[in-house]
Amino acid sequence: MNFFISDALAAAPQGQADPLMSFLPLIFIFVVFYFLLIRPQSKKAKEHKLMVEALAKGDEVVTNGGMLGRITKVGDNFVELEVADQVSVKVQRQAIANVMPKGTIKGL
Repeated sequence: MNFFISDALAAAPQGQADPLMSFLPLIFIFVVFYFLLIRPQSKKAKEHKLMVEALAKGDEVVTNGGMLGRITKVGDNFVELEVADQVSVKVQRQAIANVMPKGTIKGL
């Protein structure tokens, strides 16, 4: 019967763990999320904002919907794209996904 008592004494708690050590895995996970998710997303959003602010007449762009066109008018919130001869579409500035290199559109 003595072997049960010695096991119970060996399993007794030795004291409380350090609170910092219990939060360390949580802090580590937050740091990993910051560098892998939050920081790249905010950097990409900042680059997109700068690109949208720099839009000018004559730029060839692609919208989020995949439409390719040349900017003919630039407003505060909207731009007008010429997508074919005599065909214009008005889209929000934020809907512009990319600015393409000059000469991408041949027929316009």
